[in-house]
Amino acid sequence: MSQSHQQPALSKCPGCEEPPVAGDLFCGACGYDLSAVPARPDDRPTMAITVPPDAPAAETVRWPIAEETDSSDVPAPVVRPADVPGTDSGGRSLTGPDTPDAESGRGAASPSGPVRTGGPDSAAARVRHDDRADPGGAEASGDFALAAPDPRAPEHAAALAAAPAPGAKVCVACRSGRVDADGYCENCGHAQPRERDHMEQELDAVAAVSDRGLRHHRNEDSFAVSSTALPDGSPAVVAIVCDGVSSASRPDEASAAAASAANEALLESLPRGAHPQQAMHEAIVAASEAVNALAQEPAGAREHDAHRHQNAPACTLVGAIMAGGLLIVGWVGDSRVYWVPEDRTQPTARLTEDDSWAAQMVAAGLMNEAEAYADERAHAITGWLGADAYELEPHTAAFKPDRPGLVVVCTDGLWNYAESAEEMAAAVPADAQRQPLHAARALVGHALDGGGHDNVTVALLPFAVRPQGAGSACDTV
Repeated sequence: MSQSHQQPALSKCPGCEEPPVAGDLFCGACGYDLSAVPARPDDRPTMAITVPPDAPAAETVRWPIAEETDSSDVPAPVVRPADVPGTDSGGRSLTGPDTPDAESGRGAASPSGPVRTGGPDSAAARVRHDDRADPGGAEASGDFALAAPDPRAPEHAAALAAAPAPGAKVCVACRSGRVDADGYCENCGHAQPRERDHMEQELDAVAAVSDRGLRHHRNEDSFAVSSTALPDGSPAVVAIVCDGVSSASRPDEASAAAASAANEALLESLPRGAHPQQAMHEAIVAASEAVNALAQEPAGAREHDAHRHQNAPACTLVGAIMAGGLLIVGWVGDSRVYWVPEDRTQPTARLTEDDSWAAQMVAAGLMNEAEAYADERAHAITGWLGADAYELEPHTAAFKPDRPGLVVVCTDGLWNYAESAEEMAAAVPADAQRQPLHAARALVGHALDGGGHDNVTVALLPFAVRPQGAGSACDTV
């Protein structure tokens, strides 16, 4: 998701090395500011690494002699190496001549390299680089032979002591370290997956899935699904999907604020009897105000965000309401709603029109749809929620389906891989009416299998009609 700007002469984004879209000042994959690219240094100085002289030979380990009796004056049993059969990690017998005797020290040789703590100084005990086949390769090439860290060393003991308390968040990598407020493990330093990288939610009549995708560094989409009751007691189901504008600042916060505000507005207005179409219009206005408020925060409030820019937060919004036998849709931007009938022999339909450059070209008759969406400017949006939007124009439409079907509410991260209504219907699993969450996961997988270049979010609402229902009506605002 990006707004149209003038493109600097760059072949790759310095942040993620993705080819930038012509006309963008910010990378559509990672949000990097392409207008302020630092100059590459003319030279890369080389630092000399001095190989230290050979370390002196370590002394032979002298083990204390075991007590002849234990605390009950019974002779203590003594187990000698020869009494325990077995082999070491190199496949040699533990009773061979290289094994030092615990009492006399016979068989112990002076080590010529690093020694592992607590083990015999045999050839297998020397540490070597994994990419060297011969033990002496590291020394011969001048490489450092680094010993594995001793878990009993003070720094490792401190890490174990800092293990999280029961119920605290545990590192997904080392499974023992505590995760700090910045999302990194205090033990191994591994960055933890963020909660929004993959989100799922299912209610009785709606399910939604959102995924970061394969190219973006974070998930800038958000959604909200809910259900309530109208004044007559009949159910109303709501799905809101928002897509953050990557070239704007804090797009993830913008989409989350918009989805939450629109959902709360609908849950407040529908139970008190507001018409669903008017309620959708008011919800989009409330979402716009929530996004506008983000631009009023102090400039230094987000200095820790490496992907922070100075332009106002922005996002798109699309939503659907099922209430009283009606299907209400509302949108600003290029996220979409599709209708897929349960009987796949019946025609499918796209219920929204994009606020985008391509849609404007098609509406003006300057290009056909195939030509417009093949242009590199196709996805430049002309409508969005944000303080820098030209003018807020919420679109709403009301439909009365005469047959059961599935309502697909999604961002362009999905419909880029199933653009036409027929392609979307083909991607929807046959059992989507009965298993909407499974179908939503399958659609996200369809986008990821296609490349996953953007965040992917989809909400599915199975629409049922009464058997006596006949005819259909559509009203668009």
